[in-house]
Amino acid sequence: MEKRTDLAVEVRESFPGNHVEVEGVVLEKKWNKEHTILTTFVNIKDEKGSCAMKKPKGVYITVESEKIEEGEDIENLCKKIKDCIEYLCPGIQKKNILVAGLGNEDVTSDSLGPKVVGKIFATRHIKKEFGCDFMEENRLGTVSAIAPGVMAQTGMEAAEIIEGIIKELKPEALIVLDALAARSLTRLCKTVQLTNTGIIPGSGVGNHRMELSEKKLGIPVVAIGVPTVVDAQTIISDHLEHVLSKQGYSESETRCFLAEVLDSSMVGDVFVTPKNIDESIYHISNMLSEVVNILMHGSAK
Repeated sequence: MEKRTDLAVEVRESFPGNHVEVEGVVLEKKWNKEHTILTTFVNIKDEKGSCAMKKPKGVYITVESEKIEEGEDIENLCKKIKDCIEYLCPGIQKKNILVAGLGNEDVTSDSLGPKVVGKIFATRHIKKEFGCDFMEENRLGTVSAIAPGVMAQTGMEAAEIIEGIIKELKPEALIVLDALAARSLTRLCKTVQLTNTGIIPGSGVGNHRMELSEKKLGIPVVAIGVPTVVDAQTIISDHLEHVLSKQGYSESETRCFLAEVLDSSMVGDVFVTPKNIDESIYHISNMLSEVVNILMHGSAK
């Protein structure tokens, strides 16, 4: 069974052997002991690495901390995530940017993007009204924000809406935010992934939509995502693997057993989210909106 995940770090960890080299992929980890923040860089450098990882070439940065979902130590987490955005898109503070929050606000585990957008300090209209000098005097960047909803609500792809906005407003960069799927329960709501490769909305839950990337849109794209769901089959598989391994079953026996069990499994396309997901989304959306506001305006506003 292919275990679903949007996290490049989990794809990299899925290769046999903990320290195996993957051609075309560079892995680097940085641990901040003082603030208990683990930052992992996965750099897919060429087509061989892209083929092995089944992800586009580019840089994937994962920031992990228990404090993310708890709303604690926000200052240090915000600084780390802000630095990652600047690394992926140098000079973004001086650009005219569009922030897009993907997802369905009526579904808690999928509402992260719209929740963040609702707290963004949008300023494009202020610039049009008062001019560039006013923006510089008040240290304001130029920001537009949109929550395009989902196809079931609008009849349109989120990418179609965003592409139309980009053609009209001509922003110089796009920050897109979305909820992701993980394969590990320990990473739910405790991990932020940032990448310059863009995003395919819904891919983690097998609901592929049109991609949002620099190649398609013509401007730099920084995708920011937080895993909020795990495939139920992945949970069953991981638990059974652990139990069977402890009981001495061989790898081939375990694979055969899992194939039989999961083939007849009743869970189908079921995804699991934490019971306190509403609280986690509240804290994480506050943090990510603060990151964007500090990035573009120098303060949380």
